Amino acid sequence: MGINLRIRSGGHDFEGLSYVSYTRYFVLLDMSNLRSIDVNITEETATVQVGATIGELYYRIWEKSKVHAFPAGVCTTVGIGGHISGAGYGVLMRKYGLTVDNVVDAMIVDVNGRVLDRKSMGEDLFWAIRGGGGASFGVILSYKLRLVRVPATVTVFRVSKSTEENAIDIVNRWQYVADKIDRDLFIRLQINSYSAKKTIQASFTAFFLGNSDRLLSVMNKGFPELGIQKHDCKEMSWIESELFWGSTNKAPVEVLLDRDLFTSQYAKRKSDYLQIPIPKNGIESLWRKLTELQVVGLAFNPYGGRMSEIPDWETPFPHRAGNIFKIHYSVNWHEEGSEVADYYINQTRILYDFMTPFVSKDPRGAYINYRDLDIGTSTVGNNSYSEGKVYGEKYFKSNFDRLVKVKTMVDPGNFFTNEQSIPPLVA
Repeated sequence: MGINLRIRSGGHDFEGLSYVSYTRYFVLLDMSNLRSIDVNITEETATVQVGATIGELYYRIWEKSKVHAFPAGVCTTVGIGGHISGAGYGVLMRKYGLTVDNVVDAMIVDVNGRVLDRKSMGEDLFWAIRGGGGASFGVILSYKLRLVRVPATVTVFRVSKSTEENAIDIVNRWQYVADKIDRDLFIRLQINSYSAKKTIQASFTAFFLGNSDRLLSVMNKGFPELGIQKHDCKEMSWIESELFWGSTNKAPVEVLLDRDLFTSQYAKRKSDYLQIPIPKNGIESLWRKLTELQVVGLAFNPYGGRMSEIPDWETPFPHRAGNIFKIHYSVNWHEEGSEVADYYINQTRILYDFMTPFVSKDPRGAYINYRDLDIGTSTVGNNSYSEGKVYGEKYFKSNFDRLVKVKTMVDPGNFFTNEQSIPPLVA
């Protein structure tokens, strides 16, 4: 009798693969209580167990130093285990790369029950669990991270532009500068429709490693079309900027320790990568499509900087040089029922299909931490190479084959399996 194992660190999983199984029998291994964090400022490292959240990690770093950070995400309730093993990113990625680019060691339990560190697991497995998804290879217990330096003062801004405020032209210009501007600056673009007003709004949210005067200099030189002024800028510490991104900037820093900060809801996510700017008439057609759909939001996260310097084979995460930005499709809802869910999910699929002419091709890229079963699945317990390649090449491009080799080496019997796990090669 086969029993499927599901491994959950934080429980933040858009397709539920870490805590749901459609097999007859399964065991849920809940890692959420493994949450110790040891910050060593002398070494500039932090060892964190996989059940800790991003917010808890940030808080413990801040307790020890006001000028150290880690380049992880801005959703502070996400569990560290899945975030890092899936190549989590954040506002520091243009300066310092991804989470996986700053991992120096790890502890994992393999299929034989052995507890292994980097030296004993070997470089192949250590490579695989830094972006290849940990649940295909074993049970990750902890990661040792390299901390990065940040200035005592950083600057943020958030401004929005409507169609009447020349939003289409500004969005068009953002495509040409966001990945080339000073790597100390990260500007996320979010595009949302507002059914009550029947309008589309483009929001630009920025994080800058420096004070407002230098930020204004960078913006005036590189992106004057946005029209940022001194009063738009807010200077603060790095830890306060994390609260700003979570829209909790008026709360005390201790809110980062709240593991239930955001209310649960239903959600669907999809992703894409863009390598050639969308032509202006394409942006205009996107505006019309978003007006028609109403409920789907888009977030464009810029690349460039350090992201373009790290080879695409350095970790399993391959979406590096040549990408201007990543597209994040999102829809959330609170109503229950399968018909309601089908409606919202279908909205994301319609928009995803609409974007086909503009995004990466051969393969069309996808981001594993925005898990999406629409792009392909394989048979749990009997994952075949041909099935796995369909989604595997979208997530990992040419790195998929190396992941398959590692899987075959460490788990040839395919004990660690789910609908999008890495398959082993079988005779």
